[in-house]
Amino acid sequence: MLTPVVTAPAPGTDASDAELTAFLWSMISEDFLTEAGWNAERRILTPTGHPTMGGRRCPVPNCESPVRGKKMCSTCSSRHRNSGIPVEEFVRLPRISRHLHLGTENCRVPGCERPWINSGSDPVCRSHRWQRIKHGGTLEEFLADPAVKGLPGLGDCAVAACNRQAVNETGTRLCHPHGKRLPTLRREPAFDEENWLATAPSGSFGVEISFRGLPELVVAQLLFGLQHRCHRGARTEAGNFRALIDKTIRPSGARRLEDVPDPVANEDALILLNRTRVYAIRAVKTPEGEYAKDEWDLVAFGHRGTLVFTVIHQPWLRETAKRWARDYLSRVRSKSSASHAQQHLHGVAKLSDALRARPDRGTDKAALARADVENFLNRMSFLDANGRITTNTRIAYVRMARNVLKQGRAMGLTRTGGPMAGLPDDFVITRLDVPKAPEPSEEGQDLPPEVMRQLCAHLDEFEAMTCYEMRLSVELLMDTGRRPEEVCRLDLNCLTRDSQGKPVLLYNNWKEQRIGRQLPVHEPTAKLIIEQQQRVRERFPDRAPSQLVLLPSQNLNLRGDRSIDSNHLSGMHREWVESLPDFVLDDGTVFDKEKIFPYAYRHSFAQRHADAGVPVDVLAELMDHDNYQTTRTYYRVKEVRLREAVERVTQMQFDRHGARIWGAVTSVLDAERTRRAVGAVVVPFGTCSEPSNVAAGGGACPLRFRCVGCDHFSTDVSYLPDLRSYLDDLLRQRERLRAMTEAEDWARAEAMPSEAEITRIRRLIQRVTEDIESLTEAERAEIERASQAVRQMRQTFLGMPRIRQPLPDLRPERPA
Repeated sequence: MLTPVVTAPAPGTDASDAELTAFLWSMISEDFLTEAGWNAERRILTPTGHPTMGGRRCPVPNCESPVRGKKMCSTCSSRHRNSGIPVEEFVRLPRISRHLHLGTENCRVPGCERPWINSGSDPVCRSHRWQRIKHGGTLEEFLADPAVKGLPGLGDCAVAACNRQAVNETGTRLCHPHGKRLPTLRREPAFDEENWLATAPSGSFGVEISFRGLPELVVAQLLFGLQHRCHRGARTEAGNFRALIDKTIRPSGARRLEDVPDPVANEDALILLNRTRVYAIRAVKTPEGEYAKDEWDLVAFGHRGTLVFTVIHQPWLRETAKRWARDYLSRVRSKSSASHAQQHLHGVAKLSDALRARPDRGTDKAALARADVENFLNRMSFLDANGRITTNTRIAYVRMARNVLKQGRAMGLTRTGGPMAGLPDDFVITRLDVPKAPEPSEEGQDLPPEVMRQLCAHLDEFEAMTCYEMRLSVELLMDTGRRPEEVCRLDLNCLTRDSQGKPVLLYNNWKEQRIGRQLPVHEPTAKLIIEQQQRVRERFPDRAPSQLVLLPSQNLNLRGDRSIDSNHLSGMHREWVESLPDFVLDDGTVFDKEKIFPYAYRHSFAQRHADAGVPVDVLAELMDHDNYQTTRTYYRVKEVRLREAVERVTQMQFDRHGARIWGAVTSVLDAERTRRAVGAVVVPFGTCSEPSNVAAGGGACPLRFRCVGCDHFSTDVSYLPDLRSYLDDLLRQRERLRAMTEAEDWARAEAMPSEAEITRIRRLIQRVTEDIESLTEAERAEIERASQAVRQMRQTFLGMPRIRQPLPDLRPERPA
């Protein structure tokens, strides 16, 4: 944005017109005025060549109309089509029109200050034209006659908006166009000539916009609104803005833009007026001024959106909510802060509705008691039971009303003079009053691999619906698991390399305000980013890379610093998903399209890595979570699913010799499961029931974790990848020790893996593998899914690291 001349504090919307005018002018940059062609003396804006308001001037001589995406203006283009003359020759012919740019240049007679009437054959003023008719001869002979003298100007046209000179010497001094119009208007009944002179259109041409005759505050508001639109990259047609002034603002006679009535028949003019008016009004808003209102424009608080307090009826409760909202808005910085705050107000509004049932309508704070809180809780239960609100909404409203009251007491609002002063101590919503949330469903929010593959196969269609930047944002969401806002707002220089030359994504965690986070990415993902960086540099060659974004918006973005909007991405993503055919899973069921949204890619990212065996601490770093519990909510398997998986896995449990145990058990009793959980401890490749080791929590193995040589050891099919990896490690270690010549024999013998252990592990692996191969294909698939679920939930690993599984192949042409 162009730097304002002065950064004075906003005076507030209740300031005088003079104060508002002075403040707005201080916020209008001199650079903007110069670039837009502002003439302060004539009160004319001529934005010829301006990137968002002007445009190229028509190449036809004498034509000052702007060109929009063509070689000539629309009028000259039409004339060229009808003329049949080649373009090269046509653009050298001056445009001649009787009504073209009348009165814009002075008479050709030397020293004459009056405007010409006809730019074609008679470029002289009206008086000299009559003299020339009497004189006869050519124009050159007339101009060379020493008897022809220049005349003084007649002053400006009497129409307030007109910037032309008057051409008539008698009566109302008007320019030629307005002088021709007035006689016709005078014949109309009830014609008010004085009002017409004050409100008639300016008669400007080309890209000229006349602000003459408008109140000073309206001029300042319009110019500030234009400056803000230009800063955002919004294109403003000069003709449309001039028409808005001449047909809507000027006839209204309003002293401020907010008093201008909305255009009824012109939707485009209404949009232009509203947006310009909003920018000007918001410029002078202050938090103090908004606080006194019952509907806040959160721009004054540095946020987007509005907050409405009219739904809270009791004055003391409304003031409490305002104090809470002001405190909340000062601490959060998020795109969802407005909606989150409004949800709290909805909860307080429900409490307000419950208090209105009292005889005093809830206005007497001292009369309130615990019974009123109970009435509120019962009212919410009633609404839930009758289907008027959902259970989750009921829980949210109660919890949010509790937050506001609790924070109000913490802020000291119960002190003398505070809005909650005199409120009884038992008027409080406790933690136990908040209903317990229902158990989440078994299914998570991650997308099955089959759905992900189908989505990837239709990315070309999404690009055709939107643009390449939208498509790339979806690919980055899938590959990186970042939040939509984090991907949409990536800087152009968002890719770096670590010490090993591996690509690393640089992003900002806007939700938690953690800036400069790093995420390792695959080379195919890095290649996509590098190609996009080159594309952005070619699109904005005059801008420094540090001022550009990776995913620039296609609209309102002349400088390349405006990213695509995450909300717009979500909306277009929904349209794309709905347009696709049904998502059929491998088992034949149809996946619900409502579960496919941009944030689901983040859950899918977490689930893929959790299924691959990434420990929760590492996954928390990948997800940029402070709390492991938060990470577990992205991929955790619910108890029902885990119990089914454990029951299936325990059907294929083996002792250290490879003999099946519990082979005949089809359902594990709760008592038996509890007994085994208490009497066993997890070891690297199974469970151990040795009493001393169990008592020590798995840290006191007498055999130093030579589990396959102990009868207290048992394993199951879910440990098969770990056993295979351990066997490979033993074999590699044995070969390395045999090749060493620097170590003494006793040290090498002590470190050498036991042949008996290697043989026992091989036999155990072979026995487990044979049992799996004896199953049908469907049973093997079922056992594999159960084993994967059990491995995912296994959090404690002693002696050996977790064996990571390969990620699912969602896109064969490149890794996810």
